[in-house]
Amino acid sequence: SFSGTFVGNADSTSPLPATTSPPAVAAGPLPAVPTIPVVPTLAGVPSTVAESVLNPSEVQPPASGTRKARVLYDYEAADSSELALLADELITVYSLPGMDPDWLIGERGNQKGKVPVTYLELLS
Repeated sequence: SFSGTFVGNADSTSPLPATTSPPAVAAGPLPAVPTIPVVPTLAGVPSTVAESVLNPSEVQPPASGTRKARVLYDYEAADSSELALLADELITVYSLPGMDPDWLIGERGNQKGKVPVTYLELLS
């Protein structure tokens, strides 16, 4: 059982700390930070194409980095920038700088367009 006595420093002789506010900070202009505009450019593509909507039919494939892919499911193109796909066909695919990583450029014969990566099995 406890005796009910509390052992502590009840007779503190140290003074309470004085309450002070933090020093005021001068509200002046922030230092100028240089900014560099980021303009995506695509090798071999006129800058007007790179700055506007990417038109896959005007893009040249990279010298290296193309791969074959097997189409897993049928895909209906949503617009003229996309390539319609049929399950089990083989197409050539490649990526372009600044392109959404969920999409690749697909080629079948003389047809080109964006294709969703999730519909493809990339082959070596």
